[in-house]
Amino acid sequence: MPSLSATDRARLPDSSFAYVDSQGRRRLPINDISHVRNALARFDQVDFEDDAARERARERLLRAAKKHGIVPLGFFDGQLRKARGANVRSLPRGTVTFLLTDIEGSTRLLERLGDDYAGLLRDVRTTIRTSVRASSGLEVDARADEFFAVFRRSTHALDAALEIQRALHAKTWPQKADVRVRIGMHTGRPTLTDTGYVGLAVHIAARICYASHGGQILLSSAAHDAFTERLAEGIAFRSLGRFSLHGLAEPEALFQVTAAGLITKFPRPRTIGPLRSRTAREGP
Repeated sequence: MPSLSATDRARLPDSSFAYVDSQGRRRLPINDISHVRNALARFDQVDFEDDAARERARERLLRAAKKHGIVPLGFFDGQLRKARGANVRSLPRGTVTFLLTDIEGSTRLLERLGDDYAGLLRDVRTTIRTSVRASSGLEVDARADEFFAVFRRSTHALDAALEIQRALHAKTWPQKADVRVRIGMHTGRPTLTDTGYVGLAVHIAARICYASHGGQILLSSAAHDAFTERLAEGIAFRSLGRFSLHGLAEPEALFQVTAAGLITKFPRPRTIGPLRSRTAREGP
């Protein structure tokens, strides 16, 4: 990490730090990509004044990570593992389908909307939460502009994903903002501990979500293969090919959901590796 001298640190504005306490002490510099990575690693070592201060710092750090194209996988995994007590006991075991969402361009929206962004985020969360519950899903966690849900059946997860995209597309947003969310789905057998889900399935789900674009629903190969029932009329899966995802040893086959009311054309998935193959097959 590049050094940050006392003089250079003093010259930085407060906005270049994830946390400024009530005494004016500025911690967790986020002025460049190296310092953002360091702040992510050191976040849990900081003594915050209260939970509200911690949450504000977390959201600021997540926005900085997105600005620099950093996938804060530890945050995804950590947030999933923070469910406690009765919430954990209610979560399903065995084979489950994760659904993760993320607001595309949230930093740009925040800069554009200012104080209106808080209301927009609340409306997005309400729409997602309502769709998840209506489809028999369970909320695992919601932090900053990400939302995590789990389903016992993959068909229910797909129902929720479709409803989320359609409902958000139909809304009118402040200042005519274009609000889109990325959605990633993965099916697996994570381990459920007394602190929440852990395991490779959590990491894959996070990577699939990050690979998608706003308005898109992406499925992993495991999520795709979990659909043994015939899909409803008008719904299909389009094979995009195999891609290298950061941190995963093997390329992952990705599938895009196509259905009425969804955007159909997107750039290639946001992955670190080259496209291994490409087909245009559609079907369940």
